Amino acid sequence: MFQSKSLTFSYNKEVKFNFPDVQCNASEVVLITGNSGKGKTTLLHLLAGLLRPKGGEIIVDKTDISSLSEKKLDQFRGKNIGLILQQSHFIASLSVLENVVLASWLASGKKATEKAKQLLQDLDLQSQMHKLPSQLSIGQQQRVSIARALINEPKLLLADEPTSSLDDANALKVAHLLQKLAQQYKASLVIVTHDQRLKDLFTNQIHLN
Repeated sequence: MFQSKSLTFSYNKEVKFNFPDVQCNASEVVLITGNSGKGKTTLLHLLAGLLRPKGGEIIVDKTDISSLSEKKLDQFRGKNIGLILQQSHFIASLSVLENVVLASWLASGKKATEKAKQLLQDLDLQSQMHKLPSQLSIGQQQRVSIARALINEPKLLLADEPTSSLDDANALKVAHLLQKLAQQYKASLVIVTHDQRLKDLFTNQIHLN
């Protein structure tokens, strides 16, 4: 299970955030919604441990990640938190398969090549494995990001606007796929979005005012 409590953050004296508590059980989905400037992406970065909160707790699988040292946080994130960001940040010179395998090697020191192949096959990308990321469509790149986020079987899966650049058919496909994979891997899935299509699909929502 994942939960955050009494989270606060400030970039400066003028920009301060007090976030509502978030809780998401294994295999469940929570949407974080709100208008631009309300802190959706900031909250996602806090939950991922990319930013440090000024106050509060972030509990992932019974561990308060806000209290970990930078080194321990990096190790914990690699093994327990999967990130699907708007910008995929692939290594351009590596193939699709190599990019996914790299995520497993960085987390564990071992290359989970067969597992990466299976994930890509499950995501209907078996014919794209040996291409460079730049040779893929936006929708295909998004699915590679999902494979990379899932390779270490994270307890918490965080997605930042995963459908914003997709048409209706692919947006629904990715949304259902994320939900199915969260259930399959027993991960808590938190999606930050302003996409009305996702709001219509998932009822468990937290709105940032």
